[in-house]
Amino acid sequence: MRRLLHLVPPGTLAVGGGLALLGLASYVHLAVAGHALDLADYSSLSVLWSIVFTLGIGVFIPVEQEVARVVAARRSQGLPPGPVLARGATVAAAVLALLVVVTLAGYRTLTDRLFAGDATMVAVLIGALVSMAVAYTTRGVLSGLQLFPWYGTQLGVDGGLRIVLVAGLGISGVTDPVWYGAVLVVAPLLSVLVTLPPVLRAVGGGVPVAWGTLLRGLGLLTVSSLLSQVVVNIGVINARLIDPADVATAGALLSALVLVRIPLFVFGSMQASLLPGLATTATTGDVAGFHGLLRRSLGVVTALGVTGAVGAVALGPWLVRRLFDAPGVLGHGDFAWLAVGTLAYLWAMVLGQALLALDRHRAQAVSWMIGVAALLAVTVVPAPVALRVELAYAVGSVVVAATMAVLLLRRGTRPTTPTPSRPLDDVVATGVSGGL
Repeated sequence: MRRLLHLVPPGTLAVGGGLALLGLASYVHLAVAGHALDLADYSSLSVLWSIVFTLGIGVFIPVEQEVARVVAARRSQGLPPGPVLARGATVAAAVLALLVVVTLAGYRTLTDRLFAGDATMVAVLIGALVSMAVAYTTRGVLSGLQLFPWYGTQLGVDGGLRIVLVAGLGISGVTDPVWYGAVLVVAPLLSVLVTLPPVLRAVGGGVPVAWGTLLRGLGLLTVSSLLSQVVVNIGVINARLIDPADVATAGALLSALVLVRIPLFVFGSMQASLLPGLATTATTGDVAGFHGLLRRSLGVVTALGVTGAVGAVALGPWLVRRLFDAPGVLGHGDFAWLAVGTLAYLWAMVLGQALLALDRHRAQAVSWMIGVAALLAVTVVPAPVALRVELAYAVGSVVVAATMAVLLLRRGTRPTTPTPSRPLDDVVATGVSGGL
């Protein structure tokens, strides 16, 4: 057992345990809500869920990653993390303020077209974004200081509270989607309170951090992060936008995507060591090691994707009805298209890590831009609602992966030696997603 522990990066078990509980909470949350809510209300919750995790993960995980990177760098120099926390909190607050302004500007459209006239869901959306901003910023400090037991505790408390709260709602017979959405506000905030002591100890002191140090890579990282979440989550939102009266399809799609994307959750545990491994071989000029790790990683995710696809296509229609009480509007063909999209998305995640390891952040961002453009082009093609969003997910993911592969091959994947302005710590960034 001790030998096994030495084979994984420090903190993997603590973070992995918390992440596993958080992932389980997502399934429990949607399963209980699916049985408690009617089709219209579950559709509204599905749209809320998709918006929260698209925006929350898309814009706040980059903040966590950059805070963690700078805190870790200062820690190696014996400098306190307080100034980084102050700058990171300011950035997160500015991004949050922008999201709130945009949400309030689109208040009427959101209420009428996405939430069936329920304005309270917009308030829940804003609350959930606030909680994610706070959670991801504090996680950046915990990660940078290598306080992984505290990090894993925050994830675990978040997941555990979601399970307890949503179970209580189900047992109590609550049928208002607002309360099921409010769990996404309350659980993360309480998990931050539980793990606040080490964060408070990091407050104050030290030489101020230059804005450029924190913001240097944040722009491109945010573009890639946000667009990657758009590709994987926008289908549910588009289904509601295309036909607001079709309350069955959006909810069924979210339930189907949660099942089909299980391989992405498994990849999350692998991702923690993939980027550092690729970055290490790249900065040391180990061409064979870089190519070998990239090939093995693509092989692993292909096996994951194919295995998940077989199970999803064979059992998906039955499972979503049994687990989530979803309406029977999706068949085996629908799950096949979603599985194709997930497999291609896995390839894109691995190839994107290779681009980051080679310090090609712009190439990664351009790939996601092209993929989202392809997704939107397919979405507007006249076809049944479910088929349009499924094809859009599949085509968008395939285009992203293909673009990344072409960019890697065109300029080569030969690692280069590191430069003083770009140390290894700068290209190694970890982050944990709270969604599936």
